[in-house]
Amino acid sequence: MDDVLPCAACGANNRVKAVPPGQVPVCARCGASLPWLHAGTDATFDGDIMAGVPVIVDFWAPWCGPCRVIGPVLEEIARERAGHVRVVKVNVDENPQVPGRYQVQGIPTLLLFRNGQLAGRQVGALPKAALLAWLDRSGEP
Repeated sequence: MDDVLPCAACGANNRVKAVPPGQVPVCARCGASLPWLHAGTDATFDGDIMAGVPVIVDFWAPWCGPCRVIGPVLEEIARERAGHVRVVKVNVDENPQVPGRYQVQGIPTLLLFRNGQLAGRQVGALPKAALLAWLDRSGEP
């Protein structure tokens, strides 16, 4: 599956198929790190959490009010920390296996992975400053 990632620096849309382990996606036009935000599925999840940067997984549903509030905040974080974080959004209605595996009982639930290993959990919507503090406490540079 291809992701189209817009470059915050020059505005170019970049089609990204796969990113080699330990690397982050970069703009083909200007070379800037790209905001790494995409939809994950039960089928892609194990690969989605393997990255050279921390991965925030957002378990959400379209009918969830707090999920709709936190979604744009996570998009901002992905843009502001391009090259330093990956955000994966998993719709729990369409992908029930992974939320079950990680015992997600309420949404939004955010899981933080480092090198494929669970490093943090946050249940409920938080303001941006609190999310950044949680990310920083969990080891994000």
